[in-house]
Amino acid sequence: MESIGTWWMWVAFAVIVLAMLAADLFLFKGGQQHRVSLREAAAWSAAWVSVAMLFAAGLWWYLDVSLGRVVANEKAVAFLTGYLVEKSLAVDNVFVWMMIFSYFAVPLELQRRVLLYGIVGAIALRTVLIFAGSWLVTEFHWLLYVFGAFLVITGIKMVWFAEHDPNLEKNPFIRWIRNHYPITERLEGERFFVMRDGVRMATPLLLALVLVEISDVIFAVDSIPAIFAITTDPFIVLTSNLFAILGLRAMYFLLADLGDRFSLLKYGLAAILIFIGTKMLIVEWVKIPVMVSLGVVAVLLALAVGASLWHSARERAHAP
Repeated sequence: MESIGTWWMWVAFAVIVLAMLAADLFLFKGGQQHRVSLREAAAWSAAWVSVAMLFAAGLWWYLDVSLGRVVANEKAVAFLTGYLVEKSLAVDNVFVWMMIFSYFAVPLELQRRVLLYGIVGAIALRTVLIFAGSWLVTEFHWLLYVFGAFLVITGIKMVWFAEHDPNLEKNPFIRWIRNHYPITERLEGERFFVMRDGVRMATPLLLALVLVEISDVIFAVDSIPAIFAITTDPFIVLTSNLFAILGLRAMYFLLADLGDRFSLLKYGLAAILIFIGTKMLIVEWVKIPVMVSLGVVAVLLALAVGASLWHSARERAHAP
């Protein structure tokens, strides 16, 4: 697997990730019961985006000095495009989390701990999947066409089922675990397990955590192939992906009270998937520059957000 990443660049990236997670966990008590305010969520979101942009600037500067301006521009734009694609697709995952927490009636002050574990699990999962995907794409180049077709089909399905919300009551995992493991009827604070009459019982908070992890597995199946359409360099793929994921929890709390204002966003995300999938399918005949891909993704996302805000404002204006 060819990559611009040297051993010290991988180490530096790992240190940045661990430092930010440690700051969230210990300095800001990320793993303790706490209701995240809109101001706090906005501050953390800004911090994560700033760190990602500083990383992109540092990457560009290093590559400009060591490998030249052309390589620096190419890799920096690939990082920014991958970051924007992952951040855009992550919005759909945020709405799934909202549905999960609403189903289990998990209050905001308990959601932060669940999402912290969920993000850590997502980091480990993404790392494994990206390295595996990089190896597969290197060994079997034709898989890029499979990824492209999958993304196009996924985008079409997203449009087709845009108005359908998953029914968690029929979720096979929930039905199986309720039939095979004792579950408490209500939440027990921030605990995942409790003892009742000598019997170890799971709480609904544990079910919420597992569903959050499962949703990320499903989400990764869509988003990781999308980033391979931008670049196959594992360093760029992993760093752009994980920086977007690390800021996902803050973005969730920022959007927690605004979810109903983005009802048309799914259509924009579907269009992004279809565009990226098509790009992968026609790469042998038409090579779309990464800068053009960045512009298209940004425009599609902006149009979807703008249309959603206009639609929600219109509905509120006509509400009785």
